[in-house]
Amino acid sequence: MTDSTLSPERADLLETLAVHRWFLRHTVQGLTDEQARQRTTAGELTLGGLVKHVAATEAGWVRFILEGTEAMAPPSDTAGADRWTDGFRLLPGETLAGVLAGYDDVARRTDDLVRTLPDLDVAHPLPEAPWFPPGATRSARRVFLHIIAETAQHAGHADILRESLDGQKTMG
Repeated sequence: MTDSTLSPERADLLETLAVHRWFLRHTVQGLTDEQARQRTTAGELTLGGLVKHVAATEAGWVRFILEGTEAMAPPSDTAGADRWTDGFRLLPGETLAGVLAGYDDVARRTDDLVRTLPDLDVAHPLPEAPWFPPGATRSARRVFLHIIAETAQHAGHADILRESLDGQKTMG
């Protein structure tokens, strides 16, 4: 199925994903790895860490669509919690270019799923967690919308961090 033969809904999902991914990628263009690791606000977020987090979050939600509830289980041990925390940082040995390449791979897989998933209504129960309503389920459609919202929100965070770093603004 080519993008020109997709339903309007799927074409809209792909276009919106592409727009918000572009904003995030544009915001980090031209940075060194050192700049991508730098904290520029009172918070812990860094530009490289945001890209890494967005990619990991998108990949996790895609696993949820394909594998169900177990793919979203929160880490139950200290090592899992440390891996989760490390997902917000560009670690020594990691590069911004490497994180962006990984994000491109995740985006391709997500876009392929948007194009080929037989039914956007396929749904799974969410795991028990304080941030999910008890007994809630999510359809693939709603997951794709969440990925869009997550990407847009973090692109905005990245814009603030970048402006604090060197004055560059994504827009304006």
